[in-house]
Parts: sequence; structure tokens; C-alpha cells
Amino acid sequence: MPPPTPRRLAALKTALFLLCLVPLAAYIHGAATDNLGANPIEAVTRGLGEWTLRFLLLTLAVTPLRRLSGLAWLLRFRRMLGLYTFFYACLHVLSYVWLDQFFDWGEILRDIVKRPFITVGFASFLLLIPLAVTSSNAMIRRLGGRLWQRLHRAVYAIALFGVLHFWWMVKRDVTEPAIYATLLAILLGMRVVWRLRRDDRAAAKTTSGAAASARS
Repeated sequence: MPPPTPRRLAALKTALFLLCLVPLAAYIHGAATDNLGANPIEAVTRGLGEWTLRFLLLTLAVTPLRRLSGLAWLLRFRRMLGLYTFFYACLHVLSYVWLDQFFDWGEILRDIVKRPFITVGFASFLLLIPLAVTSSNAMIRRLGGRLWQRLHRAVYAIALFGVLHFWWMVKRDVTEPAIYATLLAILLGMRVVWRLRRDDRAAAKTTSGAAASARS
């Protein structure tokens, strides 16, 4: 399949940008129409957290989809999805700090220290910040590609913390976090398999080269 034209790619990016705003629009509409259930604060805070995790998994899915499909232009959407992950993470944290705790920093600090699911949740949010700050092309050039890649490998720890945060939060019915954990295991497992295959090919090439040199 040929890559999309620049105009079509721009249209796809615009469509994706607007589509990513749909969850936020749904919560705004629900709040305006008083249609968020018996506990609207919990519905908003938890919902925004789940969308953060969904966008994070979508971001991690881009590379496998590109490799499996051969559609290199899919990588053009990865940065947007990553930034939307950070956007919804900010809204999730803001809803907890504002709507749930009313900016009671003492209580928030006690929550972070005493409640493990909040501890790992805040840890994942803090790890997201440098990734969002360094997402631009200018920052990639400033840091250098190798250092930038090392920094952005933190996304794997962020995803693990995010799943753990959700798992510990629900406590009893872990069906939904188990689904996210399974998807994350598949996405990370594919990367491990590809890395091992690449290392095997590199080792075989080195061995072949050494044998050729010994014969000559």
C-alpha cells in the first residue's frame, strides 16, 4: 500500500486529534447534564485515568502495528498519541487534586505515602513529564537520538506503573486491569522477541565475519 499523500496525512492527523478529544467532550457533556452517576467525582477521576492508560497502550501499539503492517507512516501518529497520554494524565491528576482533595496538599502527601496505588500513580505521572517535555524535534536534536531513545524507554516503566496503579485501585474485580495487563504483556513481549532476534542476527553476522577473516 502506497503511503498517504501529505494532504491526506494531514487530514488523518486532524481526524485523530479530534477523535482523541471525544472522551473529554463526553465528560464535559456528562457534567453539564448531570449524567455522571451517583458519584460524579469518582466517575471523572477514574475515567480520565483509564483513558490515560488506553492512550498509553495505543502509543505503545504504534510500533508493532508498523512492523506487522509495513506501514511506516503510522509512526507519524505516535507523538500525538503520546502527548494525549500526558494530557489525560494531567487531567486525571488535576481531578484528584482539585475535585477529590480540594488542594489539601497535606492530605495529598499522606495519600501518596500511605496508599501504594497512589504512590505508583504519581510515580508514573512524574516519569511522563520529561517524556512530554522532550517530545519535540528540537529536543531530539538537542539531546541527540541515542540519549533521547534511552530517556523515552521510561515509557515501559510508566506503562507497568499505570497498570499496577489501576490494579491496586480496583482491589476486588480485577477483570479490566487484567485486560490492560495482558495487552501490555503482548506489546512488551513482541519487543523482547524482536530484540532477541536482532541480537541473534547480529551475533550470527559477527561469527560469520570472523570465520571469513580466519579463512582469508
